[in-house]
Amino acid sequence: MSTSPVLALRKAIRAYLLADAGFAAELGEKIFDEAPRGAEPPYAVFGESQMRDWSADLSRGAEQIFVLGLVSTLRGLSEALERAQRIVDLLDEAPLVLQDNRLIDLRFLSLETRREQSGRFARVNMRFRAVTEYL
Repeated sequence: MSTSPVLALRKAIRAYLLADAGFAAELGEKIFDEAPRGAEPPYAVFGESQMRDWSADLSRGAEQIFVLGLVSTLRGLSEALERAQRIVDLLDEAPLVLQDNRLIDLRFLSLETRREQSGRFARVNMRFRAVTEYL
């Protein structure tokens, strides 16, 4: 049984970000599928994802649109935006190695900011597009 392209991509992203010394120094290992109750920001969290068939004549593939969020407790958005930019710089066209899948392309698409819990948290959502091929 092959690994889901969504799970394979998430695992590869997590490993790639944690391998960067600057990222690891800022967030430690705080990259979650869902933030645990009481998790102290800053942290990154995987958000919504969509996957659709992207197969060609000779190979099976998938296109994914996914969100990676960065949550911060500082009042302004500057800390969250700086950390989000580091993630974008690391992941845009990154050469990730996926389990049971091959990454064809990974691109940054867009970024949005918002406030959560009556302004207590700043959140930056980064949207990416990935195309993968099943091995």
